[in-house]
Amino acid sequence: MVTSVSSDTMDRTRIDLDYQEYRKRPSVAACIPALNEERTIARVIVHALRYVDLVLVCDDGSKDDTGDIAKALGAVVVRHERNLGYGAAICSLLRKANEMGVDTVVTLDGDGQHDPRQIPRLLESFSKDEADLVIGSRFLNDEDSSKVPRYRKMGLKVITSLASNASYKGLTDTQSGFRAYGRRALQMLSVAEEGMGASTEILLKASDKGLRILEVPITINYEKGTSTHNPVSHGIDVLLSTVKHLSIRHPLMFYGLPGLSLLLVSMFFGVWTLGMFRDTRVIETNIALISFAAGMFGLTLMTTAVILWVTTSVVREKNEH
Repeated sequence: MVTSVSSDTMDRTRIDLDYQEYRKRPSVAACIPALNEERTIARVIVHALRYVDLVLVCDDGSKDDTGDIAKALGAVVVRHERNLGYGAAICSLLRKANEMGVDTVVTLDGDGQHDPRQIPRLLESFSKDEADLVIGSRFLNDEDSSKVPRYRKMGLKVITSLASNASYKGLTDTQSGFRAYGRRALQMLSVAEEGMGASTEILLKASDKGLRILEVPITINYEKGTSTHNPVSHGIDVLLSTVKHLSIRHPLMFYGLPGLSLLLVSMFFGVWTLGMFRDTRVIETNIALISFAAGMFGLTLMTTAVILWVTTSVVREKNEH
């Protein structure tokens, strides 16, 4: 018996096979946090679409038409009813990318400072399986570094030094928002910081999870876009975020060592007070107060260290199981 297949059936079969083959290919999404970027968002999206499969935009409480323009250009738009901050926008974008089953994410700003034509430079390392997270650095060569305004360069160097010492030694640009995340990084990393401290938080968590990191040179175009982030508030935000995460990761060192030092100071002044009282039968109030205050602060820090250490240990064990 001979069975014939209609052309419609063959076309549907071909479409199904094509879709299955498409799904086998790694998908790449450009993720763009945006706040009031109606003047530049269209150009960024159009140029990014040349190198990625789709574009996701987080409209972080914009008061202009940023979200509508992005949607009209075919981007998937995640909207925040109010401005929550850079970290919250990155969190929403990474969560949406995971929900959509994206394999690789490239984050870039919506103000035009990041050049979408440099996206392939960040993605190249994934094809060679060299990294899980790639950072586009402004400071890997002198030509790119010279384009960064001097006041920003000084602040970024200080922040980078602090953040790299706490995560990956030798990084040159820990605050770059032009990054690429491979599948492992997308599955393992989460963002809790709502502000600019998210950039450092991601590196600290990536270091804890043993993810491979790589930097590639990129150029920032400060003529096309002006960052809305105040460098002073940016620095303070990153500093506080780093201190917070370090205190959680190493509570015995962060709180315990200062607490122990204060207890030793308390003992020293306490012995001094007792010695003077033995000889003169008079209590030196100032010395006694120093002993008391140092002892109270020392006990508080030691108690905090133990509580945090126990709590983080329980959380880690729970996550591992």
